Amino acid sequence: MDDKITIIEGPPPVFEPVQDGWALGLSEGRDLAVTVMTRLRTFNGPALVERCYRQWHARQPIHLEYRNDVGLEQTAPIVAARSVDTDEGQVLLLWVNFDRDEIELEFGSDDADKDERDE
Repeated sequence: MDDKITIIEGPPPVFEPVQDGWALGLSEGRDLAVTVMTRLRTFNGPALVERCYRQWHARQPIHLEYRNDVGLEQTAPIVAARSVDTDEGQVLLLWVNFDRDEIELEFGSDDADKDERDE
């Protein structure tokens, strides 16, 4: 149970491209990986970050487990974690790696694409 963080309810996570210089280094290695970030609301962010630290200290992986848009279970290795307090409650920031061949990144919003097509 300590080797994963599971999203139990709610919509699938939204993965954002990494824009931080330090986080780009998280995808370095022999595998071709893409690092993305997701924000998850939680009641126990510091405990979840501590779970990640314990796994990493033991040189063991920890994964994010979630359901994708069609309801299939998916996992992704967590490479960094941070808990932040917001006005709406605690938010867990997770940086995860995806295999470059298995991910499709979308940049911009649908509204921007629509505006470009209209011009």
